Amino acid sequence: MRTGDPLPAVGDVLASLATGVWHWDTAAELVSVDAEAARLLGLPARPAVLAESEVRDRLHPVDWNEITGVVQLAAAEQTLAEVRFRVMDERGRIIRVVRSRSRPSYDARRKAYELIGTLQEVTEPTPGSPAGVSAVTGDWRRSREAFLLDAGRALAEARSTAEVLRVAAGLSMPGFSPDGLAVFGAEADRLTIIGYYGHQTGDEGPFAQMALETDYPAAEVVRTGRAVYLSSPEEYRDRYPVTWPLAQRFNRRSWAFLPLIARGRTQGAWMAAFAYPVAFTPDERSVLTTVARMLAQALSRASAAETERELTDGLQRSMMPTLGPEVPGMDVAARYVPTGGGLQVGGDWYDMIPLPGGPARRLDESGSGRFALVMGDVQGHDVRAAGLMGQLRIALRAYASEGHPPDAVLSRASRFLHGVVGGRGCGDRHADGGGDDGHGADLSDVRFATCLYAEVDPHTGVLEVVRAGHPDPVIRMADGTVLERPTAGGLPLGIDPDADYPTTRFVLEPGETMMVCTDGLIETGGHDLDTGWQRIRAILEGHEGDLEELADALVQGVHGPSSHYTTGPLADRREDDIAVLLLSRHETPGGPAPEVRRTLLTVAQAEPEQIAVARHQLRELLHDWSCPDQVDSAVLLVSETLTNVLVHTDTDALLLAEVSGHKGERRMRVQVTDAGDELPHKRRPGELASSGRGLVLMELLADAWGVEPRGVGKSIWFDLYEPPPCPKR
Repeated sequence: MRTGDPLPAVGDVLASLATGVWHWDTAAELVSVDAEAARLLGLPARPAVLAESEVRDRLHPVDWNEITGVVQLAAAEQTLAEVRFRVMDERGRIIRVVRSRSRPSYDARRKAYELIGTLQEVTEPTPGSPAGVSAVTGDWRRSREAFLLDAGRALAEARSTAEVLRVAAGLSMPGFSPDGLAVFGAEADRLTIIGYYGHQTGDEGPFAQMALETDYPAAEVVRTGRAVYLSSPEEYRDRYPVTWPLAQRFNRRSWAFLPLIARGRTQGAWMAAFAYPVAFTPDERSVLTTVARMLAQALSRASAAETERELTDGLQRSMMPTLGPEVPGMDVAARYVPTGGGLQVGGDWYDMIPLPGGPARRLDESGSGRFALVMGDVQGHDVRAAGLMGQLRIALRAYASEGHPPDAVLSRASRFLHGVVGGRGCGDRHADGGGDDGHGADLSDVRFATCLYAEVDPHTGVLEVVRAGHPDPVIRMADGTVLERPTAGGLPLGIDPDADYPTTRFVLEPGETMMVCTDGLIETGGHDLDTGWQRIRAILEGHEGDLEELADALVQGVHGPSSHYTTGPLADRREDDIAVLLLSRHETPGGPAPEVRRTLLTVAQAEPEQIAVARHQLRELLHDWSCPDQVDSAVLLVSETLTNVLVHTDTDALLLAEVSGHKGERRMRVQVTDAGDELPHKRRPGELASSGRGLVLMELLADAWGVEPRGVGKSIWFDLYEPPPCPKR
């Protein structure tokens, strides 16, 4: 070609370069190709207008998705779209790799993309060879997809801003990794630094509290919501001459500033700085944009979670009391752990209340006087449950401070809660079963509370316990034996405003510890009441530290890392709040605690099932008795004695079982007291008689026994003395 000759036609030039031209209109779903483009797509080499589906059938499915993503990104950033894709024949075999370059545009009115671009075959490396697959569609693409999956999972699991920043700092992007990261936030008209990586402490000074109007890339990104890519220091200096000196001292070669957009609003910017030149190809921009979107969502979640935690932790701290002054002769310890997920506030609480009784019986600096321990659990794990808990706790304190006895305190508290929840606890409805008149019960929000209230006399160790649907207290005796202490109970608070709550009275002996807890301590880890109690019992029996250490051991044993606790049979059970309260009476001054165990149980006329509870309690009391035959004898005699009281009198029976002495030479005394006037006498029952064998068995099995008349009623007792260990059966 001579100088001055006209230039050849564009089509001739492209044909000589084996470059085809195509036009894609997503609204019409049509693709126009020239002859060379048709050949590259594996079609007859002639111009054609093809349906979008025909072209899609010729491309590898993964690459088609790649093309649509790159086109959308390039249109949003108003840049060139460059992508490589594999062309397949009718049998699905890859015949070549083609590179496309185009400038897409987006028509908002038609909601469609349109692009005109070129197609050119990639001849090196040869398509289909291992190198070709690796360089174009193999390892890089797979590593990028694996990286995005790993990054998304790690960011989704981050629960705090610091954790999100830690994850972002550890991201190693496929083929290019930044060595400097910074996350900027926007507050009012200022740009702030949320966190950074790859810079020394103090480097953030010039960037902190920067005005959004500053000629700085991150500020521009926040203002416009569009990314800024700077491939070289020269480009940075030319575009942002004012702030270039601030960035120059970090010796970076390329920068990417991307918007952090969550809920449709630009909340900040993310900077990725590189120590080497980066061209920021469409593939690289796609990776950075995806990471920025995930980072924005993670920061938004973390910020919301931190705000929620701060609010709920403050609410819980304001509602959770301290245990108050020390009590002479006793130790008290408590723990509260909110549920591990969701709103970390709930309805569990504990309290320690000084009781009235004159100056000499008030909890003052000397620590003398009676006090009450309260453990409760309002149904639910939300703000409403926490609010009801706070109201109920205040009400219980008020009733206790007025000097009411334990049963009256819970009765008034139940009436109070019933009124607060509008009677929903018992489902008040019209008597005729009609519809709601606007003031009826919302059964979807039924609320009630379980509670245990115990008045304690620290001088004598006497406890008066009332219970409203709450788990029984547990006693750890001086020798480490652990027993549930059965106590009379009533309905949970708030269900029946006229409910009664009977009182159970027992003594906490020197060296003994009482534990009361919410059901979360028992059932956490997927346990039910039976398996959870076995786990708690093992912790109580095996612990040898002080009360604070025991409280920590209980919480750690059920709520610590998975390696520290065992899960139960109901693995999908929802976790619950945990509250635990421990009360210990000091050992006798001047010597070790007496080796005495005892259990006390009332068997009412209307509760014959309590006889089975008595048998179970006695077996637990004698868990290490040397002769199993004597244990069976004791259980049989207790069952006979209690049954006789229920059958032959109209009164309740009070069982007191006590083991005293040193192991190997202990004495067991069982005493059953009732208010009946008629004294038992030994009879000679016939072979088919259904009764009359109680005293006969007593005489045969007991080492000693007797009947003691009292002012009102009588007491029947028997003793068994521990022999040397019996042969194993």
